[in-house]
Amino acid sequence: MVKTPDSAHISAKTLLPAAINGWEMFMYDQGRSTNTVKAFLSDVRLLTQFLAPDQTIGSITTEDLNRFFTWMEKERGIPCSPKTLSRRITSIKSFFRWLHQHGSLVLDPAEKVLQRSAISPLPQVLTDQEYEAVLLAADRHRRSAKPDARSYTLVYLLLTTGIKKSECLGIHINHIDLEAKNGPHVFVRYASPANRYKERKIQLTEDWIDAYKEYLAQYQPVDQVFAWSPRRLEYLLEDIGAEAGLTKHLSFDMCRWTCALRDYQAGIEADSIRQKLGVSKIQWRELFIKIKQLNGEIK
Repeated sequence: MVKTPDSAHISAKTLLPAAINGWEMFMYDQGRSTNTVKAFLSDVRLLTQFLAPDQTIGSITTEDLNRFFTWMEKERGIPCSPKTLSRRITSIKSFFRWLHQHGSLVLDPAEKVLQRSAISPLPQVLTDQEYEAVLLAADRHRRSAKPDARSYTLVYLLLTTGIKKSECLGIHINHIDLEAKNGPHVFVRYASPANRYKERKIQLTEDWIDAYKEYLAQYQPVDQVFAWSPRRLEYLLEDIGAEAGLTKHLSFDMCRWTCALRDYQAGIEADSIRQKLGVSKIQWRELFIKIKQLNGEIK
């Protein structure tokens, strides 16, 4: 077991808050994003509300952690959904695994804590009819007296690539290559080294490229392709959904799931869809079950 600079001063006699501070430094050193670190710390620091303030990390047992999760779920007085509980178990397991792997603890008390999976509800997707209605509504803006290709460029990109909101906002003009040897594509990139595995190239359709060229001429973006706030783009999607007569709430997430389902229905191989979405094999297990449920294969 090799001690890192962040864990070298931490031993079984270290108090929990000091150990958490060391873990925070370690995560930042590993290139984790600020939001990820904050989420992990928020979960683990809840332990300090439950355990005695003078309890050392070496005295924390599996039984202590199981009692903590029971308190979290049933006794704390603040609602804790199955999904939140599952995430907090994951965070605390990660924390104690780090302490054990870097020699601060001989035994990992969280190793035998059962992980509770939380299958979230099925997402909403667009039917074929709704899909066409959305694209028609967006296309009307392109054909209006004052042509505006923004809505179509955004919506059709989301429906054909399945990218997330943060990924959409992160697209810069130089991430789109219309002259690539293997065909036009968008390069989904991440600033944090911890997320490099999510980076990928996604093919672009000819229909989208035509709209994109119109959009470039009309808006002349300098760097970021969609240089608006996340909320502004969400409103734009909501407006298109309303114009298309949807009773559903058109969103980035709905477009992503619709793309995944349509690719599956088109016979695209499952692992190709996984790579297109930029998710790990572990994440894909639940996602693929949901896609099959949306397709009516699993009840």
